Amino acid sequence: MLIAAAVCPCPPLLVPEVAAGAAGELDGLRAACLDAVGVLAAARPERLIVVGPAERDGRGPHPQGTPGSFRGFGVDLDVRLGGWGEAAAEVSERTLPPSLAVAAWLLERARWQAAPVEGLGVGEPLASERCREVGRELAAQAEQVALLVMGDGSACRSLKAPGYLDERAAGFDADVARALGAADVGALAALDEELAAELKAAGRAPLQVLAGAGEGAALKGELRYEAAPYGVGYFVAMWS
Repeated sequence: MLIAAAVCPCPPLLVPEVAAGAAGELDGLRAACLDAVGVLAAARPERLIVVGPAERDGRGPHPQGTPGSFRGFGVDLDVRLGGWGEAAAEVSERTLPPSLAVAAWLLERARWQAAPVEGLGVGEPLASERCREVGRELAAQAEQVALLVMGDGSACRSLKAPGYLDERAAGFDADVARALGAADVGALAALDEELAAELKAAGRAPLQVLAGAGEGAALKGELRYEAAPYGVGYFVAMWS
């Protein structure tokens, strides 16, 4: 059963070493993300499952200890999911997709030791109903499950955004923000797959996994951060 969840964005720029000279611009976002991880730890789950967007070769499951790296972004920095090294030998053939590498960095930064961790990469084209089915399956893995959901909103909020300016993007992100703040699983489930793809919203599938996991959980939501630096919608929310 889902007892807590946190939603954080997953740009590699969240890692200061990757952001380099621009690192200070996202200090507030980093602080909000670490607060959200703290809420998950305070819930004392039996298991933490990290969910984030991934290409086909990065889809999960990813056991605790799976390595990740930011070398592809020009930074000599490695991470491991969960922060513990015992499982490293068993999973040396697997690597984390970027979204889960960012999550692993957050967990290391927060000194996570509250519960065992596993990761799941989901494909952006995954159909809404299947996303919700996956969420229900994750929530049923233990009596006390927490989710750390990594995913961005639209990438079309400004002329310099990765997807250029699309006037529909602000409304899409506003709908996501309202749903997260209210822990409204129905509103997340209703996100338009086609529109999300057109707006390059990489978090749509993970958010709909959260919708499935949260069905019947009666959690309260709190939106801690909502902004669009670099023209991409970022949210930090906590459900408990």
